[in-house]
Amino acid sequence: MAGKKQIKTDLESPVSVLPGVGPAKAAAYAKMGVETLGQLIYHVPRSYENRGDIRLLENARDDGKTAVLLTVSSVPVTTRLRGKMSVVKFKATDDSGVCELVFFNQPYLGKTFVTDSVWRFYGNVVKKKARSGFRYEMSSPVFERWSEDASLPDFTSVYPLSEGLTQKQVAENIREAIRIVGSEVVDVLPDSVRVENNLCTLDFALKNIHNPADYQSLAIAKRRLVFEELFLFSMALLKRGTHKRLPGAVPCARQNITPLLGQLPYTLTDAQKNAIREVAADMKSDIPMSRIVIGDVGCGKTMVAAAAICIAVMSGHQAAMMVPTEILAAQHYESLSGLFEKIGIETALLTGASSAAEKRAVKKRLASTDPKERLNFVIGTHALLTDDTVFSDLALAVTDEQHRFGVGQRTKLAEKAEKTHMLTMSATPIPRSLALVLYGELDISKIDQMPAGRQKVDTYAVDESKRDRIDAFIRSTVADGGQVYIVCPSIEESTVDSGEVAIDDITDEGIKTKPPLKAATAYAAALREKMPDITVALIHGRLKAVEKEAIMTGFAAGDIDVLVSTTVIEVGVNVPNASLMIVENAERFGLSQLHQLRGRVGRGSRKSYCVLVSDDKSEMARSRLEVMTKTNNGFEIAEADLKNRGPGDFLSNAAPADVRQSGGLRFRFSDLGGDGTVFAAAGAAAKKLMEEDPELDGCPALKAYMAGLSNERAAD
Repeated sequence: MAGKKQIKTDLESPVSVLPGVGPAKAAAYAKMGVETLGQLIYHVPRSYENRGDIRLLENARDDGKTAVLLTVSSVPVTTRLRGKMSVVKFKATDDSGVCELVFFNQPYLGKTFVTDSVWRFYGNVVKKKARSGFRYEMSSPVFERWSEDASLPDFTSVYPLSEGLTQKQVAENIREAIRIVGSEVVDVLPDSVRVENNLCTLDFALKNIHNPADYQSLAIAKRRLVFEELFLFSMALLKRGTHKRLPGAVPCARQNITPLLGQLPYTLTDAQKNAIREVAADMKSDIPMSRIVIGDVGCGKTMVAAAAICIAVMSGHQAAMMVPTEILAAQHYESLSGLFEKIGIETALLTGASSAAEKRAVKKRLASTDPKERLNFVIGTHALLTDDTVFSDLALAVTDEQHRFGVGQRTKLAEKAEKTHMLTMSATPIPRSLALVLYGELDISKIDQMPAGRQKVDTYAVDESKRDRIDAFIRSTVADGGQVYIVCPSIEESTVDSGEVAIDDITDEGIKTKPPLKAATAYAAALREKMPDITVALIHGRLKAVEKEAIMTGFAAGDIDVLVSTTVIEVGVNVPNASLMIVENAERFGLSQLHQLRGRVGRGSRKSYCVLVSDDKSEMARSRLEVMTKTNNGFEIAEADLKNRGPGDFLSNAAPADVRQSGGLRFRFSDLGGDGTVFAAAGAAAKKLMEEDPELDGCPALKAYMAGLSNERAAD
């Protein structure tokens, strides 16, 4: 009989070549962006079950799963129930007590658990009072035979799933994929870089990120993969920065902005004036400007953009400003239209909420070549990117809150005209060392001064013991006519059992432990019940855009007293009346993110406060939050964040996302809090390699990988 024909497999083979993966399972994988064996190998765990943390029954967790080492002390009894149901029960002990184990519909287990055999069980331990002490129960726990001669792995991977897949199947499929095609995964990290930075091989990293032999192996694997991501990202930016900008932009030579500045009720800071000078010099040239203005919330970046817009329009050309939300667009329109009207510049607003007639009228005037009819300045959202939005003479494109737009979106706005001057703005103060890597292809203007009169927000770090005082603070703020933001780290109750170890909890120093997450939905419901006389609203990322806009508009109008939110309000409408910001589980946020959130208050005349709530008792958490209580300088905070936490907060939205085996860069590890020293080492290694071998002739695998990225960008 002829043998079964072997199917040739490689990294691009569909997951359906694996045993047990039919059309339905393949479709389930596809929902997670996993279609090939190469992508499956990079489908990394979201957390790990820490089965190596073995406890006595009396010390079992009451908030999650526990690993216990028990000796079977009674013969299993199998009971048949109605229908085909069956139950296997037996007792097992450790030095602290007796536990009854129950398994449903697995009658064969009656012969598995032999008296006096020792097993490691992992599951929820239920503690119940008995006449003498306590008795314990476990229902259908995971079990592994224990022997002094053969150690069990401490960690078991827990993968992201979609409906139709199980943890067991995903783990088995990944092991099989690594077995049959793992050797084909090309290590693009040069050996010289790997050895110099004391990194493990890619083979070791992939095997141990999925099936860690122990904690140390997992930490080593993660460090390698973090380094690789940051190295490749740095290489991509360095390569992109080597492309010279060619002439072709329209010089904007009329640069007298005195009429604009004369309308302002305040004097610009020296930092603003310097940024405007840098922008003006760029726009005077025929080399397209490509500049980013980095500054703290409220530092006056918008006036720098206004000066650039004034220069472009006064020089006889068009300018456009793109912002991420309709509320923010309306806010900019309200503040700039009146200012520009006084110096003869008409401003239009173009968003998804604009009526069909308004959109047609604005787009017609943007495309007009008649100087009398043409509209020279428009503020808008993604609506500016539609194919039917055409500019007749766009000289300047401004993007605000640039980290909320993808690289492709910013580029698409620039492509509305040949060689457009580009000005982007970021409200995240970024250390210059990091900015040079993140924005290597951009010129950088830094605004590190705050306008006179901007009030300081008093910040306090407290724990759960101050809950009554926090509630009283909410009540008194609302009673006094103020409004309150409350930010929670998750929308709903955490889907990760507290007995699991999230991948970002794996550090070189040890496993980080964290207090349970506060969920926005449960928090809002509890607050409404606790304070029925106060109007409480809930906003989060799963709401439709129109719902979020309506809630934020209501909060801005004063119709809502307390807004419970996730970080969706990090960038939002200006609400001068909001004077109290409460951040729950503050240890879960980067310092720069906390600073962004704090910037939502202190915008009006009310004395404002920020309360950071955390039950994390670790020295790291305490020292990080102490930084927030001591300074309001965003750049100082960002430096501390980079040193203590790593570049994750800055990198998470900085690059196009895709699976590595598809050629793109996706931050699977470094946006989980990484290590600042790893980032510095990766950036330095990339810079050194580019200086020594700019064409990468000595690193063929890396050269091919970088060429693939360039081809993808060209295709996009």
